[in-house]
Amino acid sequence: MEIKGVKPTSNRILVARAMLAASRPVSVTELETMLAPMDKSSIFRVLSLFVGHHIVHVIEDGSGTVKYEVCGSERCTVSDMHTHFYCEKCHRTYCFKAIQIPEIELPEGFSMSSVNYVVKGVCPECAARE
Repeated sequence: MEIKGVKPTSNRILVARAMLAASRPVSVTELETMLAPMDKSSIFRVLSLFVGHHIVHVIEDGSGTVKYEVCGSERCTVSDMHTHFYCEKCHRTYCFKAIQIPEIELPEGFSMSSVNYVVKGVCPECAARE
């Protein structure tokens, strides 16, 4: 946090630790469960600050719920983005950091600031239960 210019308050440290412990993208609701009794608005304020300082990035996995993931480098860039997998049974989102997003050539005049590449299906845990 300090490297990215964010003062490490107790709430910020708790949110960061919870996200690192989850080791996958998490929603505000999931963080609220993990960090009870911290309220949703406090968690959201911390996440908004983290997004603005490139500590976490936002993932839209098609579930209708925004997820947040800790950035793996000093600055979240398109080259840091990777493939995600959304399980349609348990609704968890997984990171496939070894699977890079295919290079996308945009028409002249367009510039990319972010990209979401999500594969949907059933995770091994849910498949084993069936």
